[in-house]
Amino acid sequence: SQYSAVDTNPLSVYIMQPIWNKIIKIVPLWIAPNLLTFSGFIMILFNYFLISFYDWDYTASGTSPGLVPTWVWLFSAFTTFCAYALDSIDGKHARRTQSSTPLGELFDHGLDSWATSIFVLSFFSVCSRDNGKTGVSVYTMYIYLSIVLFNFMCSHWEKYNTGVLYLPWGYDISQVVLIAAYLLTGTVGVEVWQKPLLFGYYITDVLVILLIGFSLFLSFPQTLYNIHRAHLKKTLKNDSLYEGLLPLVSPLLLFILLTVWVVLSPSNILAKQPRLFLWMVGVAFSNVICKVIICQMSSTRPELFHWFLFPLALVVYAAISGLLGRVEEAALGVLTALLTAAHVHYGVCVGRQLSEHLNIYIFSLKKRVQE
Repeated sequence: SQYSAVDTNPLSVYIMQPIWNKIIKIVPLWIAPNLLTFSGFIMILFNYFLISFYDWDYTASGTSPGLVPTWVWLFSAFTTFCAYALDSIDGKHARRTQSSTPLGELFDHGLDSWATSIFVLSFFSVCSRDNGKTGVSVYTMYIYLSIVLFNFMCSHWEKYNTGVLYLPWGYDISQVVLIAAYLLTGTVGVEVWQKPLLFGYYITDVLVILLIGFSLFLSFPQTLYNIHRAHLKKTLKNDSLYEGLLPLVSPLLLFILLTVWVVLSPSNILAKQPRLFLWMVGVAFSNVICKVIICQMSSTRPELFHWFLFPLALVVYAAISGLLGRVEEAALGVLTALLTAAHVHYGVCVGRQLSEHLNIYIFSLKKRVQE
């Protein structure tokens, strides 16, 4: 299907697009668009592991503010900006080099579905976890991440039903806020997050309120409105309500299973291993969404139950029933490693199949020689 996206965000249209149009001119024409997409993702990943190295359990900013060196925050601002820029120009570059393909679209959105959680997980190091005085509780982190992923899912569920990707306003705003937050932390220090800003509220409180407000009152109603409008115009991709709601089943079950584990875990798994647990949430979610994106692009039906749900359900049951006992953390570690490996393997396989099918290379503009 032909890719179509609509961007109505004033920040994007009037400020960011002119910047991208200038940056795109310096990109050599021989560079493959997917290389831009992938470079941005690798930067986000590298930055995440760098922050994790200094702050594995999200306590560095709250307990000993000097633990994460200043240059790490400034580097975070730099990598976030680069990834944002690369993600914004890859499509323009594809049109410029006349190399727009379904593979590029899938590559872009597939990596975005994973990057979304990584952005959020990196940001949590800035505000640090609750230490009784300041910071955000690990449960707030989990809810925060879930809302961001819910927003991402909404825009692709909407595209699954309408055939058009309405770019969420939250994307550009969140990227600019992230870069500003890292710059602020790098220049002023993490202490800025630990002092009340207005009326006893901290910056983190304000950001959480804004995020929830944006999601529930702007982006979700907009999604429903766009689907309703397509329904009135008779341009919906799916006739039945069942077909339309099908892609939401697996993400919803995934969220329910994860929440059950968080709430009923005997060893309080989220508090013990917030970084591992939240990473696993992001990976599992990304894989579920990638399947929806592929179904939407190929006009096929998504399966009712994503296979990740089965091993997850087993582990969750074993954990909350006390079967796992002391090895609950180890089980989380193994599950996280397996899901991550399965997700990477899935991405590599789909990429290879598509590149062979379309007769193109993923990271080069040269055409494949027909066997």
